[in-house]
Amino acid sequence: MYTNEAIAAFPPTPGVDLGFLYYALPIWVRNNAAANIYGAKILNQELIRNAPAAVPTVTEQRSIAAFLDHETARIDRLIEKQERLIEILKEKRQAVISHAVTKGLNPDAPMKDSGVEWLGEVPGHWTVRLLSTLSTKITNGYVGPTRDVLVDEPGVRYLQSLHIKNNEIRFDKPYYVPRAWSLTKSKSILEEGDALIVQTGDIGQVATVPKEFSGANCHALIIVSPVPSLSGFFLGWLLTSTYGFHSLKAIQTGALHPHLNCDYVKTLKIPLPPLWEQEQIVKAVAGQSAKVDSAISAALWMIAILKERRSALISAAVTGKIDVRNWTPPEFKSPETATA
Repeated sequence: MYTNEAIAAFPPTPGVDLGFLYYALPIWVRNNAAANIYGAKILNQELIRNAPAAVPTVTEQRSIAAFLDHETARIDRLIEKQERLIEILKEKRQAVISHAVTKGLNPDAPMKDSGVEWLGEVPGHWTVRLLSTLSTKITNGYVGPTRDVLVDEPGVRYLQSLHIKNNEIRFDKPYYVPRAWSLTKSKSILEEGDALIVQTGDIGQVATVPKEFSGANCHALIIVSPVPSLSGFFLGWLLTSTYGFHSLKAIQTGALHPHLNCDYVKTLKIPLPPLWEQEQIVKAVAGQSAKVDSAISAALWMIAILKERRSALISAAVTGKIDVRNWTPPEFKSPETATA
């Protein structure tokens, strides 16, 4: 059993079935052996050793273990199905994004060779341009220590790589800096439509600045301010696509600590539809992505419910809240038992 960066071993004990112990031990320990020391849950041998343990007969222990083996396996299979569904939904979303931003929405549009190996064909009326020609600014967010700069709200929102995920800014863990400090770092003050690219670590994560984050500042992110003919939201979806992801991966440096350089980002080749078509693509992709996100949320909710059910079932069985002494696996039940 894992305890505070250590492993506690529990050798076989006469009168205790190991299958039962596997399920019962976490319940005994969580309920009775946790002590709050300096705000953390700490386990030690004495606390674990003195945890009360309600132990039924070995026969009943084995019945409980067999019941839980069967029922938890069934729940685990349902969880695996939901997890597989989530993976399929993510693949579908990626396919929808990638096709829309590189092939357009019109399946009958005449195509031409883009001249870019990973990109393949694009609609005939599109162009392919270097990102440097489609931006007014490609620069870094502030790079330097900020521990002593951060303040509580109110202040200027301060975005970091942890806030950038799947073409969204998720400000779940908020950071703020003083407005006066932000004004001294004017090159990293954000505007609506700027594309933000994670520069170090999780390369491939991108988001576009929405209106509510206009005026925020950022730390160690690459900022791309697009020209009027390029929608920052289209650029965000493009860089989130399979083509965009692999394009960013191709220019990263450093094996142990992946990093992007602004000069390399400028060389990215961008398929460029007319602005009106970019806006149509952004609307369509955002709508489809929202539907997939909703389905993923439903699957995650179901996984959470199943995990709660699994935990509650284990607790009820090992504490005697449910009686499983006469339980047998469904496939071995006799017709008489099934009828009863």
